[in-house]
Amino acid sequence: MARVSGKVALISGGARGLGAAMTRRLVEEGARVVVGDVLDEEGGALAAELGDACRYVHLDVTRAQHWDNAVAAAVSEWGGLDVLVNNAGIVNFASIEEYTLESWNSIIAINLTGVFLGIKAAVPAIIRSSAGSIINVSSTAGLQGYEALPGYVAAKYGVRGLTKAVALDLGKYNVRVNSVHPGAIATPMTEGLDLPQKHVALHRVGQPVEVANLVLFLASDESSFSTGAEFLTDGGELSGLAHYE
Repeated sequence: MARVSGKVALISGGARGLGAAMTRRLVEEGARVVVGDVLDEEGGALAAELGDACRYVHLDVTRAQHWDNAVAAAVSEWGGLDVLVNNAGIVNFASIEEYTLESWNSIIAINLTGVFLGIKAAVPAIIRSSAGSIINVSSTAGLQGYEALPGYVAAKYGVRGLTKAVALDLGKYNVRVNSVHPGAIATPMTEGLDLPQKHVALHRVGQPVEVANLVLFLASDESSFSTGAEFLTDGGELSGLAHYE
């Protein structure tokens, strides 16, 4: 039997990059997936590619009504919601001396408040699942600081903390809540960045499917006793500095 057969998932930021890889893996393993994004053309193309197991909805994660609509789409189409993946996010760069309030407000709204709104919208449906799973995509920046990323680091630490609080709240419903912490991954978000990974144990950038495989594990019943935890997929970055020449 496929690993998530019969489960219904909602993935924000699902039209491309990590989200698209997650969508494909969950569908391959038997799930039906609602993809939410603001990239309508790419999201629609992904849904067309995957056929009856996938639906696309326009989702701006900063708008509560959009979240309500996305959850309603899952429930009306397939009768419920078992898995929520809060994946949508942005990045902006500047040292604290130059970092603007506008940049701060934008990234907190999408990367942190968007996760909160997704959880709030999904909770009524997901607690009706026999084994619900909420997966919040944080970052290695939710576990250590990075230069010139004050808003991103703050938001990703916030996602990590929110995950733990919600895991405690929802445990009584057998809903598991975990955070995923990717390192440098080859996606449109990182395209054009100089990412030499000589200091990382595996000495390379990760691929989206490698994060998607971890999300698949957390979406499945294989992770039935894991909640409130951080799951790294970083090539060993946070284990320490690797030797390089």
